[in-house]
Amino acid sequence: MGNPRYANGALRRKYRARFRAMGCPCGICQGRLGPIHYDEPSDAQHPLSFVIDEIRPVSRWREFGYDSPRAAAEDWSNLQPAHYWCNAQKSNHTGDAPVVSVKNHFIRDGRW
Repeated sequence: MGNPRYANGALRRKYRARFRAMGCPCGICQGRLGPIHYDEPSDAQHPLSFVIDEIRPVSRWREFGYDSPRAAAEDWSNLQPAHYWCNAQKSNHTGDAPVVSVKNHFIRDGRW
C-alpha cells in the first residue's frame, strides 16, 4: 500500500493551493516561528517551508474513527498548514501532547 496522502494527488494539490491562497499561520506553533514560507521547497533545508499537517495523524486512523488511512489524509477538517520543522517535531502526536519547545531551538531562515 502506498502513501495515503498521495493516493488522490489532485485533491492533495487542491488542498495545498487552498492553504497557500489563505496564507494561514502554522497550525502547530501558531506563528511563533514566523510566517510559513509557502514558496520554498518543503524539505529540511527550508525549515519554515509549507507542509500540510494532519491534526489527527494518518498513522493512527483507527483510533480517530476513520474508515481508512486515505480517509484521514483527505478529510479537510483534519488538515492544517504547518512549518516543515514544526510538523517534523510533532511527528504522529496530536495537539494534546506537548511538542518540543520552540524557544529552545534556533531556526535559521534559508539555506543551512
